Amino acid sequence: MALRGAFRTRCGLLSLLSQRLPHGNHVRGCVSPFLSTHRRNNSTAPKIKVDFDQTAGVSIMTLQNPPVNSLSLDFLTEFCSALEKLEMDKSCRGVILTSGQPKVFSAGLDIMEMYGKSPERCGEFWRAVQEMWLKLYSSNMVIIAAINGSSPAGGCLMSMTCDYRIMADNPRYSIGLNETQLGIVAPFWFKETMVNTVGHRTTEIALQLGQLYSPTEALDIGLVDKLVPEDQIITTATQTMTKWLAVPDHARQITKSMMRKPTIDKLMSKREPDIQNFVSFITKDPIQKSLGLYLAMLKKRKS
Repeated sequence: MALRGAFRTRCGLLSLLSQRLPHGNHVRGCVSPFLSTHRRNNSTAPKIKVDFDQTAGVSIMTLQNPPVNSLSLDFLTEFCSALEKLEMDKSCRGVILTSGQPKVFSAGLDIMEMYGKSPERCGEFWRAVQEMWLKLYSSNMVIIAAINGSSPAGGCLMSMTCDYRIMADNPRYSIGLNETQLGIVAPFWFKETMVNTVGHRTTEIALQLGQLYSPTEALDIGLVDKLVPEDQIITTATQTMTKWLAVPDHARQITKSMMRKPTIDKLMSKREPDIQNFVSFITKDPIQKSLGLYLAMLKKRKS
């Protein structure tokens, strides 16, 4: 995996130290790729809220892992479990995925899952990231993303696994895979998901520049499918879901599988090497030292 080479020196992650954090939950302009650097939520409260309308056959899954829906191991485990339960319930035909946190859909992977952890723990975490992608990307249900805030990196990946993306029309929000801004290379399955979404040339430019797009820019390249005022996003997603569910399930599911199976099969065939490569680079002493320096800087800024 190309990530290994990208981490041979400390330069990439040390560039973090020159970056200013966004104020509050405002994510646009923050260059962290798939790393959430906010304080972890240690609450035992559920991180996923599921509201299932059995009459409509549609569930609304709300991400509620304050402050920024960081993708921690606990969050990913709970998310995959909730999605699996809905998948097994044949009366549930569609899911609307949205955020319960203000101004952010998801800020990406939790940096604390990669700092000071054993290789075994890092491997468990990366497997959970893979599992989240696999369950979403291969789901038989219609999944619509109601993106009501910024969605960089891991949040963007989650959005791209959905069948349809509706984003709040707020110029302060952003979405994209911005890994290279830190000297990191997106894993091949991140890359291929984006190629499948916006095409090869647009992905090539986006990934090389680590581009974060405004909602209008994201609509222009096809990264999202529709923009609406933020207070209309769930209503619009519900109306859109009705259109998708009007198509016979078997025909839609087979077509979806036909389009996505090659990408899914590729990760499945390389899943263990992908985990090994991630663990090998993230546990290197220079990388751990760089992460530690970054966390110390954040602690100093918050004090």
